[in-house]
Amino acid sequence: MEHDRKRTRAWVLHPDIKSDRTRRDAVPALEEGVALAAALPDLDVVGSTVVGLPKAHAGMLFGSGKIEELKAIFLASDVELVLVDGPVSPVQQRNLEKAWKVKILDRTGLILEIFSDRARTREGVLQVEMAALNYQRTRLVRAWTHLERQRGGLGFVGGPGETQIEADRRAIDEQLVRLRRQLDKVVKTRTLHRAARAKVPYPIVALVGYTNAGKSTVFNRLTGADVMAKDMLFATLDPTMRRVELPDGPEVILSDTVGFISDLPTELVASFRATLEEVLAADVILHVRDISHDETENQAEDVRQILNSLGVDEDRPMIEVWNKIDRLSEEEADACRKRAERSEELYAISAITGEGLPALLDDIAIKLQGARHTETLSLAFSQGRQRAWLFKQDVVLSEDQTEAGFEITVRWTDKQKAQYAAL
Repeated sequence: MEHDRKRTRAWVLHPDIKSDRTRRDAVPALEEGVALAAALPDLDVVGSTVVGLPKAHAGMLFGSGKIEELKAIFLASDVELVLVDGPVSPVQQRNLEKAWKVKILDRTGLILEIFSDRARTREGVLQVEMAALNYQRTRLVRAWTHLERQRGGLGFVGGPGETQIEADRRAIDEQLVRLRRQLDKVVKTRTLHRAARAKVPYPIVALVGYTNAGKSTVFNRLTGADVMAKDMLFATLDPTMRRVELPDGPEVILSDTVGFISDLPTELVASFRATLEEVLAADVILHVRDISHDETENQAEDVRQILNSLGVDEDRPMIEVWNKIDRLSEEEADACRKRAERSEELYAISAITGEGLPALLDDIAIKLQGARHTETLSLAFSQGRQRAWLFKQDVVLSEDQTEAGFEITVRWTDKQKAQYAAL
């Protein structure tokens, strides 16, 4: 029975390394680490600590005195798993596991576990397994047979195969090749779906934001859908799409995406490009922020950087949505409303009470007037340069060859149309 399942007793450590220029404020970083751990149903977080360090020790991460001190704490609390909120090298992992007689999971391993637990679509599952295998390839810690797993997770936490078996790299590589093939197939069918959707003249509005900013709650409020909206990091992983009718009639597709997070390991950003590629196709992006969070500015900066790295262009219409004003004091909420009134790119809302949503929907409709529209162009055979440009811009929906040249149906913005005219 579900509630009888034994949960793993875990402790979260946040190494606050003074020599690290990119280090985050230790207290909120530790809170986020604990929230990450809480996102896994198998874990029972029994304690958490910030460990201050002048610099990381190559072999053990922590100094010998600190290792002994923590060992006593873990022993007294029956800790079975220690989550280190940061990178841990394979050597450090082995040495710490030996010293503390517990399992160690670093931030990447933990995020992989969560991704595995949450992935819903075939593509999401394949992406997670590939990211997990790449991660494990560098760590000869566990047999890779967890892929025939009994439970939902990846087998780093609990489960069979506890002994430290050297992973067979060739077996992992073969598995990776197999997964990549399957993924290519899935991605192809997705591209077909996207092409089919492009023919439906609905503009796409994508919700992005730091994990736990309330995107899924906004999504549910706007669509009446019941997407898992828990107060939990990474509650949504696969893009969820719904049709929404805006007040003045136009229909749009609303897309809810995976939550962003600071220090998300680059290989994971790549493996979740799939869940974020809806953002690249979006006509309008809604950047949802939890304005009641102490770290809201830093979180917003993290989101902007990830959007940049994905290649979202500067001129894509973006609306900043300050969510959770119901959690602010009346004075702070008023200040947010006043700021929003002065800006065309900003809305202060509460997804819980519904405040601010009608005005936001009106503005989305206005922004979409500059969205893409469909038209058919006739090109002569001699206009190869123009034809190549259209394909490069990824605006072609269909092409028919005629006696004189090509009939090409495109879906583009006014800006692209002007660029084309200038060729």
